[in-house]
Amino acid sequence: MRNEILYIKVGKQIQKLRIERDISQQDLAAKCDFEKSNMSRLEAGKVNCTLSTLNKVAIALEVEVEELFKF
Repeated sequence: MRNEILYIKVGKQIQKLRIERDISQQDLAAKCDFEKSNMSRLEAGKVNCTLSTLNKVAIALEVEVEELFKF
């Protein structure tokens, strides 16, 4: 799998989990201590984020990190 495809799939999974929990992108970004623009880029699959970043997102969504890779 090309890296870009992986970034998009992870981003879409984050977006899906966020919407399922009825959390706005702004609120999720705030919980992660990110700018909203960074969360937007993450969900769009435009960034290669670190494991630390993914861990912050998982904690904010109240899921295990593995859930971000279930697509």
